[in-house]
Amino acid sequence: MTTLKKVKILFFVIVLSSCYISCKKEAPPQPKALEIQIVKVLQQDVNLESEFTGETFGQSDIQINPRVDGVIESLNFKEGSLVTKGQLLYTIDPLPFQNKVSEAEGKLAEMQARLAKTKSDYEMMEPLAKMNAVSQRELIAARSSYNASQASIKAASANVKNSRIELSYCNIVAPISGLIGISKVRVGDYVRPGAASVLNTVSDLGDVRVRFTMSEQEYLRIFRELAKKNSNLKGAGQSITILLSDGSLYPQKGKISFADRQIDPTTGAVTFEAGFSNPDRLIRPGQYVKILVTTDVRKDALIIPQRSVIEMQGISQVYVLGNDNKVEMKAVQIGPAFKDSYIVTDGLTANDKIALGGTSLLKSGSVITPQIKEWTPGQSQVVK
Repeated sequence: MTTLKKVKILFFVIVLSSCYISCKKEAPPQPKALEIQIVKVLQQDVNLESEFTGETFGQSDIQINPRVDGVIESLNFKEGSLVTKGQLLYTIDPLPFQNKVSEAEGKLAEMQARLAKTKSDYEMMEPLAKMNAVSQRELIAARSSYNASQASIKAASANVKNSRIELSYCNIVAPISGLIGISKVRVGDYVRPGAASVLNTVSDLGDVRVRFTMSEQEYLRIFRELAKKNSNLKGAGQSITILLSDGSLYPQKGKISFADRQIDPTTGAVTFEAGFSNPDRLIRPGQYVKILVTTDVRKDALIIPQRSVIEMQGISQVYVLGNDNKVEMKAVQIGPAFKDSYIVTDGLTANDKIALGGTSLLKSGSVITPQIKEWTPGQSQVVK
């Protein structure tokens, strides 16, 4: 074979190889199945709670008012501290009232001296009148003076007692044991009796009261439910919970103490009061809190996470896991919300498994790689 033929053959082989490589098409890769978190539909008893706004009060909130007028001489407590019943809180300048006591006691002594004289005169007149040494007129006059002196003694004694009581009012003591607030007066301030003259307030915080209002419609619904013979709400509706302003739940449960006798005609609401134990004195009077009251009980309710529901044109839908790891979109009927979940009234069963959260890539009929997760209502995230 000549050199020229060898060159032609080699060129032909190179051309064929190049054509084969350029013309060969790579097969497209198979799409990877989506990894989707799957949760089971839960079936359990659910206590549905309604939320109301309430205001807190101490078990006893006693205002301290002066009972005599005068200048404040001293404050004998630490503001915001615990005080005990009978503890001295304020003193009012006692000098004017001490003078009244001295004056009343002097008047009483004068009346006592007068009583002694009139008694002596009357006792002396009696035997003389029997001997006709003095007239009956003089005897009657002596007896009248004696009786008047006795009456004056009673009046003077009462005046002394009243003066001493007024003097005692200069020392203002705690009416109950509890937490005292910030004083509204200072040393040197002039105070006088009256409902508008409030020096301070002492609150008994061993227990606290919370007042809240409920609409007439809600009240009627709960009343009718409780009136049923086998109502699920009986017992469950007796436990009241406080939600504090920072979003935390107050650890102590409360009970409704009473409802007002009437529905407020201006607001159409009825006022309730609930009592709570307050061992740590965390709750103070004047706080605005949320009151959670169980107003409905659903037995064996089906619940699903709220984030699993897809809203489209007013229709609620979820992706349900079927055979061969294929998901299908299914319309469901959604009931009341429960924490971070919904109660499902139609469209699902307790054996169904649903996608926790849809993505834009998830379609009805998609085959997925399920990641089975466990979840609990009220938790922001599912757990493995």
